Amino acid sequence: MKSKTVAGYFNNGLPYNKFGHGPRDLVIFQGLTFENKPLSASMFRFFFKIYKFLGEDYTVYVVNRKSNLPDIYTLKNMADDYAKMITEEFEYPIDLIGVSTGGSIAQHFAADHPKLVRKLVIHSSAYTLNKKARDVQMHAGQLANQRKWREACFSLMSLSLSEKGIKKYMGKLLFWFISLFSKKLFGAPEDPSDLIVTIKAEDNHNFKNRLSEIAAPTLVIAGSKDPFYSEILFCETAECIPNAKLILYRKLGHPASGRKFARDVIVFLKEA
Repeated sequence: MKSKTVAGYFNNGLPYNKFGHGPRDLVIFQGLTFENKPLSASMFRFFFKIYKFLGEDYTVYVVNRKSNLPDIYTLKNMADDYAKMITEEFEYPIDLIGVSTGGSIAQHFAADHPKLVRKLVIHSSAYTLNKKARDVQMHAGQLANQRKWREACFSLMSLSLSEKGIKKYMGKLLFWFISLFSKKLFGAPEDPSDLIVTIKAEDNHNFKNRLSEIAAPTLVIAGSKDPFYSEILFCETAECIPNAKLILYRKLGHPASGRKFARDVIVFLKEA
């Protein structure tokens, strides 16, 4: 990214990375990470270049969960942490993007703290994970508990593999190669508990019956080939949120990205 990135912690302990120089603030609730701390420069570039288009119009804060989570901590608890941070640090309501696991938390946040949200983008997320994704994440958590970080990394990435043919084997080779750099990209914390707590919390997440409580204008935007969710889950999520807009890209996976994605997000955020 051309714009300078700043990393740090908010007063209530939530870690963040900051980029962009626009006049308006935008907050991104981060997806699943191995450890709850500001991202390294290489990790930030790897994961968040898909949002670089926001830097002209917004000052963007990519915010993770706090570290040393209690053994039993729900996505609602995490949403409340975000709410405390936003009331202390920002002029609200804010524009919010929740990506993947962050999108699950954003649903709780928008329903429980409606005065804090101007517009909500649920990016490659839905009211629940599909069963295969839940199983894969739980397996990754078990590997992390054994400090097998490279294997945990490969387990999560392997969900995106084609199920048959040459693409499956080429994908395995690519993801195996990426997993060799997992420590640099994803980290390898001495204590895996934050990851495990978050995975268990998302495993219990099913927000379908509360989606109608989300009042903010909402965009559900994703790829129909997303292996963590499904086209049906995305459609149901949008249908259950009053006046939500759904955009699905037929050939994209997890997370959705690209020029059309960038244009559609900007149009939604700027429209009256």
